[in-house]
Amino acid sequence: MTAHESPHQELHARHRAVLPDWLALYYDRPLELTHGEGRHVQDAEGNRYLDFFGGILTTMTAHALPEVGKAVSEQAGRILHTSTLYLNRPMVELAERIAALSGIPDARVFFTTSGTEANDTALLLATAYRGSRQVLAMRNSYHGRSFSTVALTGNRSWSPTSLSPFQTLYAHGGVRTRGPFAHLDDAAFTAACVADLEDLLGQTRGDVAALIAEPVQGVGGFTSPPDGLYAAFREVLQRHGILWISDEVQTGWGRTGDHFWGWQAHDTAGPPDIVTFAKGIGNGMSVGGVIARAEVMNSLDAGSISTFGGSPVTMAAAGANLAYLLEHDLQGNARRVGGLLLERLRSAAAGLGVVREVRGRGLMIGVELVLPGTDDPSPRAASLVLEAARRDGVLVGKGGGHATASVLRIAPPLSLTVAEAEHGADVLGRALRTAETELGGKATP
Repeated sequence: MTAHESPHQELHARHRAVLPDWLALYYDRPLELTHGEGRHVQDAEGNRYLDFFGGILTTMTAHALPEVGKAVSEQAGRILHTSTLYLNRPMVELAERIAALSGIPDARVFFTTSGTEANDTALLLATAYRGSRQVLAMRNSYHGRSFSTVALTGNRSWSPTSLSPFQTLYAHGGVRTRGPFAHLDDAAFTAACVADLEDLLGQTRGDVAALIAEPVQGVGGFTSPPDGLYAAFREVLQRHGILWISDEVQTGWGRTGDHFWGWQAHDTAGPPDIVTFAKGIGNGMSVGGVIARAEVMNSLDAGSISTFGGSPVTMAAAGANLAYLLEHDLQGNARRVGGLLLERLRSAAAGLGVVREVRGRGLMIGVELVLPGTDDPSPRAASLVLEAARRDGVLVGKGGGHATASVLRIAPPLSLTVAEAEHGADVLGRALRTAETELGGKATP
């Protein structure tokens, strides 16, 4: 550290010197978060923030939740690691609970360390089961950073290579208010997307393995189709024997409020063939996984293990976290407090030309920003809001499609209180007005 550098500046310089250039950091002056409690975090300089992003939707219940901390400490005091080569009571117990919650008959559960790895596994299962490398994905989607999941990601900002182990076919429907069908009402929109899917399948040769879809697109800016679209898709898929993989890495565990799983909003005749999960289940611990009916899960004709998936410590943490979430009805809290937050944000955005749309359900809310007076996505507006909100003590995320991070992503821990929701909405309202002024817009009365 030079004589003129602060400890913060020195750490930032060390980060840039040793870590990849493509490893993104938020803010002009990046934060070092050192403490957390409840819905708040604190940085290395002692500043306290209301956390409206939860480490990318990963702190599901609360920071420093005592029940999770106790479970981790007690398990760590017994044994830290064994691997899947040995019987693991915490893993079996958590798998039993998740299988029951999945709604999938005769479900099997395989644990991983991340959502990327969970989606990797789901794709391995589907392609092996169907004997095909053709996979359907949604436009504007994101499924992870590995070679296989990048090959399916329909979002240019997060697709660093065009090389692929799959033949990927992209369907319409993940974004309701943009694209060629945006002008249609919900019923006509769904019918058009189904017709497009039928036409797409008519262009393929041989069997398609699976459709992988996020019920609510996370990195894509919290966009979603009309309820029922994936049910309509499923009817088409079943006629062709194609599996449905629901990527619940961000929507799982009650975050949308109305449902425990995002796929349930589509009122299908039954659950997906495969469900993937991660992020919130471990409340910050590295836990992901795949749920599939036994016929699909057991279709691999070679053995496998997971060195770190199903670790006794992470399983103990996830078990305690899931129990807390269910016992305290955090799904219901997401519905109630999330509905209030959505209403407050829509009120704050009314009359602002910089805001194109406020959307979402539960505690998964997106605010799409544009250059005032246009329909053009504005990453600059998103950056302005992030900085202004941070100065006022609130942290939010951002995302979006078409290579633009122009959507605010708001996803606090599910224990968010009414008072915290109202305070956060007030701060974001001021930040939005700041961006409006900076970009030369003029709020309408």
